[in-house]
Amino acid sequence: MVRSLWTGATGMIAQQLNVDNIANNLSNVNTTGYKTEVMEFKSLLYQTIQTKSTTANMEQKPIGAEVGLGVRNSSITSVFTQGSLYETDGDTDFAIDGDGFFGILGTDGETYYTRNGNFVFAVGTDGLILTTTDGIPVLDSEGNTIVLDGDEYVYSQITVSKDGTLMYPDDDGVAQSLDITLGLWQFNNPAGLSKEGDSLYAVTDASGEAMNEAENESLPQSTIIQGYLEGSNVQVADEMVNLIVAQRAYEMNSKVITTSDEMLQQANQLKK
Repeated sequence: MVRSLWTGATGMIAQQLNVDNIANNLSNVNTTGYKTEVMEFKSLLYQTIQTKSTTANMEQKPIGAEVGLGVRNSSITSVFTQGSLYETDGDTDFAIDGDGFFGILGTDGETYYTRNGNFVFAVGTDGLILTTTDGIPVLDSEGNTIVLDGDEYVYSQITVSKDGTLMYPDDDGVAQSLDITLGLWQFNNPAGLSKEGDSLYAVTDASGEAMNEAENESLPQSTIIQGYLEGSNVQVADEMVNLIVAQRAYEMNSKVITTSDEMLQQANQLKK
C-alpha cells in the first residue's frame, strides 16, 4: 500500500513541474524569439512481484508480474519551429527566416546565440556599435563586433540585404555594401543548446559546434528581414489544453494518495 502512496506522489511532483513549464510558455507568449518548451516523462524502475506466474491450472505463464513505481521528468525540450514574423518601426529590428541564430558577444567573452533580432546602434568609444537592447555586441560573419564610424554614417540610413549585408547609400542614393555581414550560425541539434535567459543560448556537447553559414555552403542559407521581428512560437490554445490535462492528472494522482490512505486506515482498524 505504501508503494501506491509513493507512486501517487511522484505523479503529483511530475505534473506540478509540467504546470510550471506550461506557465513559463504562456508567460513568454509575447517574448521575441522565444521557443516553446515541451515536457517529456519516463517511468521509474519496476518492482518484480513474481518472476514466474501460473494459471489456475498451475500452467506456467510466459510473463512474470512487475509493478511500476511512478514517473519522473525526462527532459524539457525546446521546439525550434519558426515563429510568426511581425512588422515593426525599427530600422535595426531583424527577423530570421530559416534555421540561423545571431551571434552575441557576452560580457564574459563567450559567444552566445539568439533568435531575438531586436538590436540598436549604441554610441561607443570606437563609433556606432550594433548591440542588443541590453548593450551586448552583435557579431558579424567573421565573429567580430560590428562597429561603424559615427561621424561618417547615419544609422537610420543603413539597410540590410536579405543575406545580412549592411548597405549605405552613396551620393546618388544607391545602396552600397559596407563589406560587413550579420553573422548567422546553425546547429546540428539546436534542442541541445543551454538556455541562458534573455533569449540567449550557449553551445553544449549535445548541440554540437556552431556552424557559420557564411563559411559552410552546404547549410541551407537563412534570410534576414529588416523591419521585422520573430514572435514566439507558443500556441496558446495547445498550452491551455495541456494545462487542463496536467490539472486533471494532478487531481487523479492526489486521489490515488487519498484512496491509499483510506485503505491503510481500514487495514489498521481490522485488528480492533
